[in-house]
Amino acid sequence: MSSTFPNGFLWGAATASHQVEGGNVNNDFWEMEHRPDTFFAEPSGDACDSWHRWEEDLDIVAELGLNTYRFSLEWSRIEPEAGEVSRAALDHYRRMIAGCRDRGLNPVVTLQHFTVPRWMTAGGGWAASGSADRFARYCETVLPILAEGVSHVCTINEPNLAAMTAQLHLPSTGEPSPFPGSMPPPHQPTADALIAAHARATEILHSRPGLAVGWTVASQVVQAAPGAEEAAAAWSRRREDIFLEAAKNDDFIGVQAYTRTVVGPDGALPVPETTERTLTDWEYYPQALEQAVRHAWRTTGGVPVLVTENGIATADDTRRIDYARTALHGLRAAMDDGIDVRGYIHWSLLDNFEWVAGYKPTFGLVAVDRQTFARTPKPSAHWLGTIARTGQLAD
Repeated sequence: MSSTFPNGFLWGAATASHQVEGGNVNNDFWEMEHRPDTFFAEPSGDACDSWHRWEEDLDIVAELGLNTYRFSLEWSRIEPEAGEVSRAALDHYRRMIAGCRDRGLNPVVTLQHFTVPRWMTAGGGWAASGSADRFARYCETVLPILAEGVSHVCTINEPNLAAMTAQLHLPSTGEPSPFPGSMPPPHQPTADALIAAHARATEILHSRPGLAVGWTVASQVVQAAPGAEEAAAAWSRRREDIFLEAAKNDDFIGVQAYTRTVVGPDGALPVPETTERTLTDWEYYPQALEQAVRHAWRTTGGVPVLVTENGIATADDTRRIDYARTALHGLRAAMDDGIDVRGYIHWSLLDNFEWVAGYKPTFGLVAVDRQTFARTPKPSAHWLGTIARTGQLAD
């Protein structure tokens, strides 16, 4: 038996500018990576050199049989100083958008994927007065290139994580934070500013007909331990639900799911020692996707869903296939129950820079040689490509 996905379903893979481009020296993460007391395992450096090799990346996506590529614009390249626009950077991303269309790919473009220009951080970051205005100015700057064939625009990536990490002081061990259980409540001024920035951006982007606009939320997949139902609901509301509710009038909601969070009366519980874990030390839990999609659908009041990230950090590609297969069957079950799901975009296309954890966690469908930057598609890449071409997911 097999599950069938509809014609026109978006099948893709995702990257983010700082994680693959390399040399993003003007943003806040580059600065944090190079502090003497940095908590990053290693600096991003050249990353995957996708700033120069983006055409090869697009060729891989198309050759696999996928029809969608999600990538982000690097704000710090486009606006290296406040009010100063790099026409060369804008043209670079214009050519990427055209390159997608030339290969039959739908470009799903994220405007801000965690990083912000150094000047933005120096001025107080998102919580500073006027941050929504600064983001609106950036959106107006990039709007002309988005109008040249982009189907979906994600304004801000995982605003709930951005608000949570705004006040998170990670230990300087270089180890990844055990997401998501260790995350503190969002820094409320940052959360408010991000919601305001999204609203401003959406208004600007909707001035161009044809752009589907939304944002992506990191799904916590909160489950209550026995007797902790009220604590779990409160935990979820602050860390996820307020950001989903802010999307009630959007064209789509981007769902990004990897694992679950079990909450007891006193907060998130640790993953049991006997549980299978991934290279990020998260619980192996492919059922997270279906549960996240159902929660987003309910909380937004029925906003169409686009899965903008789902995947697993593993050195065993057979486990990546098993994880994605289970996740996709769950996604199809949600669709069978009437949930409007527009597509599935896997995280990630490439083994890339995974923030605090550096290059150790490998999420990619495609391996990248750290010395030569040679790209080698894994069996999971061809497996997903076959599903994309046929629309059929075998049991």
